[in-house]
Amino acid sequence: MKKRLENWVNWVLYDELIKGQINAPKHLLGVHDYGEGQVITAYKPHSKSVAVASTTGKNPIPMEALGEGFYGIFFEKKKFKGNKYRFVTEYHDGSTVTSADCYAFDSIITDYDVYLFAEGKNYDIYEKLGAHPMTIDGVKGTYFAVWAPNARRVSVVGDFNMWDGALNPMQIHPASGIYELFIPDVMPGAVYKFQILTRTGDILFKADPYGNQAQVRPDNANVVADLRNYKWKDTEWITNRNKYSRVDRLKQPMSIYEVHLGSWKKEIEDSDFGFYNYREMAKQLGAYVKDMGYTHIEIMGVAEYPFDGSWGYQVTNYYAPTSRYGTPEDFMYFVDYMHSINIGVILDWVPAHFPRDAHGLGRFDGMPLYEHADSRRGEHPDWGTYIFDYGRTEVANFLTANALFWVEKFHIDALRVDAVASMLYLDYGKQDGQWLPNKDGGNENYDAIALLQNINSVMEERNPGAYLIAEESTAWAGVTAPAAFKGLGFLFKWNMGWMNDFLEYMKLDPYFRSFNHNRLTFSLTYTYSENYILVISHDEVVHLKCSMLNKMPGFEVDKFANLRAAYGFMYGHPGKKLLFMGQEFAQLREWSEARSLDWFLLDQPLHSKMQNFVKALNNIYTTYDAMYYNDNEPVGFEWIKCDDAEDGIVAFIRRGKTSKEQLMFVCNFVPVERTTHMVGAPCLTKYEEILNSDAEEFGGQGRVNGVVQAINQRCDRMDYSVSLTIPPLSVMVFKYDYVDKK
Repeated sequence: MKKRLENWVNWVLYDELIKGQINAPKHLLGVHDYGEGQVITAYKPHSKSVAVASTTGKNPIPMEALGEGFYGIFFEKKKFKGNKYRFVTEYHDGSTVTSADCYAFDSIITDYDVYLFAEGKNYDIYEKLGAHPMTIDGVKGTYFAVWAPNARRVSVVGDFNMWDGALNPMQIHPASGIYELFIPDVMPGAVYKFQILTRTGDILFKADPYGNQAQVRPDNANVVADLRNYKWKDTEWITNRNKYSRVDRLKQPMSIYEVHLGSWKKEIEDSDFGFYNYREMAKQLGAYVKDMGYTHIEIMGVAEYPFDGSWGYQVTNYYAPTSRYGTPEDFMYFVDYMHSINIGVILDWVPAHFPRDAHGLGRFDGMPLYEHADSRRGEHPDWGTYIFDYGRTEVANFLTANALFWVEKFHIDALRVDAVASMLYLDYGKQDGQWLPNKDGGNENYDAIALLQNINSVMEERNPGAYLIAEESTAWAGVTAPAAFKGLGFLFKWNMGWMNDFLEYMKLDPYFRSFNHNRLTFSLTYTYSENYILVISHDEVVHLKCSMLNKMPGFEVDKFANLRAAYGFMYGHPGKKLLFMGQEFAQLREWSEARSLDWFLLDQPLHSKMQNFVKALNNIYTTYDAMYYNDNEPVGFEWIKCDDAEDGIVAFIRRGKTSKEQLMFVCNFVPVERTTHMVGAPCLTKYEEILNSDAEEFGGQGRVNGVVQAINQRCDRMDYSVSLTIPPLSVMVFKYDYVDKK
């Protein structure tokens, strides 16, 4: 019998197995037909003996030792069907382990999966690649799969096999570069990596690109997770969300609270850990944003990242919510809870680049795989990161499927795509000689453009209620134009131009504002060119940039008045709104990811009253559709006064879907009070003051107007006018119903 076994064994594959080089172990190990009979082989290094038994483990039949830990047995007739047998392994310490044979299970990756993946169109690839707990023929375990086409051999290593790459080499799928293996008895919670033997003989230990959970940093292995068990309760939210068309979405209010979960509040200060988990944070943060009147939260990078100081923008695990705050199920609860209180969830997403960490995507199988092979296309010299190879179909598939993953598995409502400009321009952040032009000699990245168009198109088709937002800092045309019209297909774009001009204007001493009045008004010349979100984000209040309050000129009381006027103008300006956490109560210090916001400031009246002011702005914003309904239509905004640079006063109208409850804004950006000041009015009616930043409840001196009656006197291009008390550094909002007296 031994001779017959020796004749059957492919000893070349055996040598590869012993040397740790085998990439098709199923050709040697497992169960195989041999004429009328059957051969079963096993590789159990460090064992004393191995026997084959039925699935119950009874009546074991000893196997023959054929080499170093290599065993075989021949049956004259076929005795076991498929994987209906078990190995009973005895070790030198006297222990015995009964287990199913991981090489007796059929492949789960199909030829169609592989075909779609190679085409870049397998948008559910995350259901196959990665680590997936499952039961096959009654055997519980985890199925592992990874794309590593340049590898010589890939093994699954973890706490279940002593991190020994010899024990579980994976089977390569023909012509795809995908390795796969079902390992019995590996359950959720198991820790693992992929051990990769490169073509040059190096051994790499890599995190799973499609893994759904990772260890808490500084550890960086993956954790087997099961995403199937959470019971979602947001069916009504998703159903209602999906009713909105692209045009309908533009007419909805969006007041976004941008938040970094780890530093909004910490349970334990001065700790590298000490975070609230997702579930605890959901209730605290949810109650706060609901009370403040926000409609959405935007979460800074949640996909797993190793370095806290990157804020989540240097990702190593694109398919895993960071374990700093809990498990994937905990994050599902977070999103579900926000939906239960009618708060939309926007997630920052980073397809522009990834870090060089040894366990990450860089040189994944020993060669450039996810990044472009030419450093002039594949590296950001200033950032020290790799750039995705957008033209490689499998990489494009990885990113497209990832965008869908967050929406479909975690019910995220929108993705804010970080650093879009760096994707669009081949020379972004590069000097001459550091970049390659496209085929036409230009600097446009055609592959990135095609990828973004496809992601937006597929997202709209598969998840009509979800959408993408571009953080794009240049004047690229058509960012929010539909992809079918050769636009990029985003629904919204951050208005970085407005943000830069406006903050530069507000930082000026009021005396100099008159010479820079165009910084205040210029944005209205292009506000309808894209679907904009006005943003004052984390990037504007970090190290050396000052908090919003400390950007403002003057003494303390002037700083607060300036900031109230700034926020009032921002809310009146066309475009959706985003404000970074802490700025709503005038955080003094610059933001740091290492500590909580300075909530103690709310004990001081000026800070708590600033919070009241932002709450009032949100209330007006969501109550009156004039604030948002026509953000993208010229009818929604009209200047009353825009050229009074010397006095620093601007006034404008916001209109909603009807002639009722239209709004008039009057803003004063100089520290001069004006009484009985005439301002143009659109119609001969009463104007009810619904907000005045100088009200005592907001920290002002109470110079308010109440209800004023327009008179038949032309002023500021308008046929009528109102006489107002205009406090210094203030914003006032008046409600009126349009009356046509002509």
